[in-house]
Amino acid sequence: MEASIYEFFAAYEKRFNDALKGETDVEGTAAAFAPFFVEASPAGIHGGSNDQEFRKKIPQGMDFYRQIGTYSMEILSQDVTELDDLHYMVKVHWKAAYKNKDNTDLAIEFDVIYFLQTRDDEWKVFAYITGDEDKVMREHGLIQ
Repeated sequence: MEASIYEFFAAYEKRFNDALKGETDVEGTAAAFAPFFVEASPAGIHGGSNDQEFRKKIPQGMDFYRQIGTYSMEILSQDVTELDDLHYMVKVHWKAAYKNKDNTDLAIEFDVIYFLQTRDDEWKVFAYITGDEDKVMREHGLIQ
C-alpha cells in the first residue's frame, strides 16, 4: 500500500508543478479529493464539496501561487501511518521554492498531514491539516 501512496503523491506533486508552469490539470487535481473533504488549520475547520465551484478555485489557487513567486513544490519525505485497511494518514514534508520580489531565491519547508481513503484501487484525500500558511508567507515578505 505504501508504494501506491507514494505514487499518488508523486502524481499530486507533478500536477502542482505543472500548474505552476501554467498547465493546470483541474480534473486530475479534483480526482485526488473525495466528494466532500475537510481542511483544518489555524484559521479553523472548513469543509468543501468536490464540485464545479471547487474546480473553479483550483486554477485561481495556482494563479495566486505563481503571482507570489512560487516556482517549485517538492516532496522531501512522507511518513505513512495505516489507520485500518482503507484509511491512511500521511505526513508530507514539502519544500516550496519562490522567487522573491528582489529576484532572490527563497525556500520554505512545511508539513501537511493528509487523510486518505482507498476504494476501488483509487486514493482520495478526505481531510488534511495545514499550518498557518498566510503567517509564514507574510514573515517572508511574499504577501502583505
